[in-house]
Formats: sequence, C-alpha cells, structure tokens
Amino acid sequence: MKVFHTADWHVGKTLRGRSRADEHRAVLDEIVGIARDEAVDLVLVAGDQFDRAVPNPESEEIVYDGLLRLAGTGAQVVVIAGNHDSPGRLDAVGPLLRLANVTSASRVARPDEGGVLTLETRSGETACIALFPFQSKRGIVTAAALMSDDPDEHQQEYSGRCRNIARALCSRFAADTVNLVVAHLTVVGAAAGGGERAAHIFDYYVPADIFPESAHYVALGHIHRPQDIPGRCPIRYAGSPFAMDFGETHGEHSVTIVEVEAGKPARRRPIALASGRALRTIRGNILQLEQVAGTTGDDFLRIFVEQAPSPGLAERVRDMFPHAVDVLVKPREVEDTPSPSPVDPTELRDPRAQFRRYLKEADIEAEALARLFDELLEEEYASATA
Repeated sequence: MKVFHTADWHVGKTLRGRSRADEHRAVLDEIVGIARDEAVDLVLVAGDQFDRAVPNPESEEIVYDGLLRLAGTGAQVVVIAGNHDSPGRLDAVGPLLRLANVTSASRVARPDEGGVLTLETRSGETACIALFPFQSKRGIVTAAALMSDDPDEHQQEYSGRCRNIARALCSRFAADTVNLVVAHLTVVGAAAGGGERAAHIFDYYVPADIFPESAHYVALGHIHRPQDIPGRCPIRYAGSPFAMDFGETHGEHSVTIVEVEAGKPARRRPIALASGRALRTIRGNILQLEQVAGTTGDDFLRIFVEQAPSPGLAERVRDMFPHAVDVLVKPREVEDTPSPSPVDPTELRDPRAQFRRYLKEADIEAEALARLFDELLEEEYASATA
C-alpha cells in the first residue's frame, strides 16, 4: 500500500495582509500531481487545512477543490481537524465529502463510533486508521482545576488522557491490517518550525510512547518542520507545504510517501515541494542593501535597516525591494538593547497579550489565571464558529 501524508496547509494565511491564495493553489496543484504520479492508495491530511476557524469563501474553494482532486486520483482520502479548523464546519461538509470518497473526522470519537476507520484499498491491503483530531486541553482539564492545580498536574492529566485515547483507538490494530494513526498533536521531541500557535505547542504535548509498536506509521500534523520523531513505531510530521511566516527558518517543505504492507516495516521517503514563495530576512545599512537589490527574486522580505532613521529612508528601501513585507529602520545597537517592555501595536488586537499586560502592570503573579483566560478565549472562538 502507498500512503501519502500531508498536513498544515493553513489555507487563508496572509502575510501582513498579503494574500497567499495563489501560492496555496500552486502547492496543492503540486501535491495532487505527486499523488497522481505516485499512484497512491491512501491520502492522510493531518489537520489545519485552514488557517482560521471561519475561512473565507476563497479559502473553502481552495481546500475542498484540493481534497476532491486528491480523491480524483483514485486514492481514498482521510482528513482530520486541527486546532485552526472548525469541527462544526467540518461536520457540516462531511456528508458531501463522503460522496467523493473523502472521510473526515472533526473530533476524537470512540472506536465503534467513528474513531477508527477500516478501508479496503485498491492495493488489496486493508488499512485500519486511528483518527486523532486536535484535542484541546480545555476539553480535558476543568476550569476549576486550571485555577487551583499546578500546571504540571494539568499537563500530566492531558497527556494521560491522550494516552488512554490512543490506547483505545489502537486496540483495533491487527496483524493482517496496515495500522495507521493520523493525529494533530505536539509530541515530545519535536522541533517547532515557526508559525505554530504557541499556546497549543507548549501547553499541549504528549510523549511519543503513547503510540504502540503495532502501528506501522503515525502521520502527524501541527508542527511545521518536517521531521521524524523517535518512538516505538515510525512517527513523522509532514510539515507545512511552504513557509507560513518569517518564524519558519528550516527551509524544508515536503510531503511523505509511505510504502507498507501488513506484517512488514514501513518504508518512508519525503518528496520536496517547490511551490510557495520563500521568506527571507536581510539586514544592513543602505549601502549594503543597495548591493543586494535586484537579487531577491519574488521572495517576501523582512528588512532591518541598521542605521539611524532619516526622512524617506523606509520608502527608499521599499522602492529597492518591491516584495518587502516589513521594513524596520533602527540602528543595530538599539535593536540589540532590551527596552523596558514597549507596547507592541499587535498587542492592541490580541486579547491574550492585553490581559497579560494588565496582570503585569497590576503586579499580579497569576500564570494559571492567564492560561485559563487563553483556554476560555479559545473555547469562545470555537463555539462562535461551530
């Protein structure tokens, strides 16, 4: 059986207001082409198809067209919800997706209630797939516990419950089936790729040993850097299909092909993706920047102009670099010198940052309260879009 693993498309992602829709169309064209050329039997899409819970119509068209074209290659397609996706919206389109040979899972479910999927593939192999969509800690740890218990206890409860979930889902694995897990989780040992939602990376994690030896392959989404994770079975993050923001510095973007049959170890190989514009950071004074002008192609740029500000300097740099997204004019010594907690304009739009600033200014040591605020805000966003 040939399995195709991809994740973290984040369709709808913008870069300082610049649309990435054309890049997403191009990379999904590439992904569909690889699936067709490789004649894969099964496609696993491991969450975060969208960048936000309420995608615009253009984003929905891109994602659903991509899923349908993947199914059009003759492969069976399985897609789960990530932390950026709306479970309710995925539920709503689920019946329509099933008509096109696309199976969706929006929430963790019991094995006999949709949590485990058994598929007969065109290769003749039977796939037993444990479906593990993103599981919020707010759905496991009560609000009272978040307020009163130690954060380490919260994490132990979260990872313990996730272990129980994995044990129940994987209990259906058999010796004569190809046993797969598709999950949207942070697994201990993973290196963040940049661009992930910090609260869901550092506060929601599980050990790799929750996945059993009987699993032929664990297809993960959530972390944007493609990488293998040491464990009792093959575990891998597919990574994002192209750089989502300037925090992604690894420069590697790929999908993964897994060749596997019942009773034998899986063989996996990444296939590099070439679509999507590179994101680069360049630094220097105006004379140094002039030397590289015209050499950056269509890359999106973040530029640090390391000299004293002067009238029209930023505009001059933007004229030299039409694809500059950010132009920050500040001398190096100012940039490298810590300042006394300046107000970041982005904080004015971020309720979490505003709440933490209030706690700091009021001299209130209440990390548990701040975490609870984050969880309640996430729950409110989710309920508003369900």
